[in-house]
Amino acid sequence: MTEERFMSTATSAAVVQEAERFGRKPGRRVDEIVRAGTLAEGVYELVIRDAYVARNAKPAQFVNLYPADASLLLPRPFGVAEVTGDEVTLIYQVAGAGTRQFTQLAAGDAVDVLGPLGKPFDLDKSANYVLVGGGLGIPPVMLAAQALSVRDDVTVTTAFGYRNERFADDLVAQYVDAPHSITNEEGNVIDLLDSIVPELEAAAKAGRPPIVLSCGPTPMMKAVAQWGGRHGAEVQLSLEARMGCGYGACVACVVDTPQGRLKVCKDGPVFTSEQLGWVV
Repeated sequence: MTEERFMSTATSAAVVQEAERFGRKPGRRVDEIVRAGTLAEGVYELVIRDAYVARNAKPAQFVNLYPADASLLLPRPFGVAEVTGDEVTLIYQVAGAGTRQFTQLAAGDAVDVLGPLGKPFDLDKSANYVLVGGGLGIPPVMLAAQALSVRDDVTVTTAFGYRNERFADDLVAQYVDAPHSITNEEGNVIDLLDSIVPELEAAAKAGRPPIVLSCGPTPMMKAVAQWGGRHGAEVQLSLEARMGCGYGACVACVVDTPQGRLKVCKDGPVFTSEQLGWVV
């Protein structure tokens, strides 16, 4: 790393220390890139060093990364996929000019970060947590698998849907009791959920009813919500949206609900299927 980058990392630590001193959340800061690479075709991994995010991020929360190009004003939200020590893993795909810039980053580079942000999954109950992710909706539920893996009052089942390459199965295997996945060629996540109903019913009879945690394309999550309604399962959904600020000030990421328009970044990203009116 250059001297400038070492100074940036020190400045980031100072931002966090100053905020914690006054009981506030830290603002925008500069983090070091620990690792960057490709997991599968079109799927990228970025690992940043941020002790505050590593300590405080909860499943389904996200961080905002700011492109280096000043003409790209808005940050891009990235769901936290895993934490190891003070390292935070983000997994993403290119959605435009901003995210394309992040693919050019390498170990030792720096990136501006804000977070963690948003409302997380509710993991308070003893249950069989069924993590349903589609495509790049898989990384946000991966952190739930990691968080739940240390508890002895839950089991964790995955139902991941991939376009082709199963880029997350090996990464999440250490945290999961019953891993399942499917590719587009084989079917979809509803097909997969239907195939494991006997397994889910057995866990329910043993005292661990299913609680579905889902993230992915909206049509997929609506189908998951309806599946949960048919099978009597609680469903929590982490919505994907284009965000401006990430903390509720710009009103760029609203979603229509029976309760009115809510902000995905602040009121969510996690909502229940009942809150969204997606139940059968």
